[in-house]
Amino acid sequence: MELDRQSELNALRPDLLRFARLQLRDAGAAEDAVQETMLAALLGSHAFESRSSYKTWLIAILRNKIIDIIRGQSREVAASSLADDEAGDDLLSESLFDQRGHWQPETQPGRWADPEASFEQQQFWAVFEACLDHLPAKTARVFMMREILGFETGEICKETGISSSNCWVVLHRARMTLRACLETNWFAGVGG
Repeated sequence: MELDRQSELNALRPDLLRFARLQLRDAGAAEDAVQETMLAALLGSHAFESRSSYKTWLIAILRNKIIDIIRGQSREVAASSLADDEAGDDLLSESLFDQRGHWQPETQPGRWADPEASFEQQQFWAVFEACLDHLPAKTARVFMMREILGFETGEICKETGISSSNCWVVLHRARMTLRACLETNWFAGVGG
């Protein structure tokens, strides 16, 4: 059984490393976080109660390691480093919404049949990860800090060096892009 867990852990290592690299933006720190996660999983395997998937349990351990690292860092990123993500925000909003802020008829998102049922399907999460991988790295980082790691806006702004309003724009942009990707690759396709 322990050999099976170690094999499964090794198979999930690339996913853990990708997640850590996106958040930490430092290959060495990401490797350290993943190694600590793997060690914690091996030492604490008795704590895994199979209430979730093994991968979900590992991501939770890694998430906590990443939060500790991010909160422990005192470095700041220049706001200009997110400039490439901001380009076209006004154009994007103008093309999607009218002057009153309502959806343009041709750009209004379609209704999703049963999104909650999709969350139960492993294939949905593979499509979601692929969509997340197509976001610009800085946009994905801000999105994951908020939605996956649970950081407050102030913490995200401090870590990334962006303003609160810019953070909300980046989050909006990430959500819109993910929604469009999921509509195209999941809800409009075979999965939905």
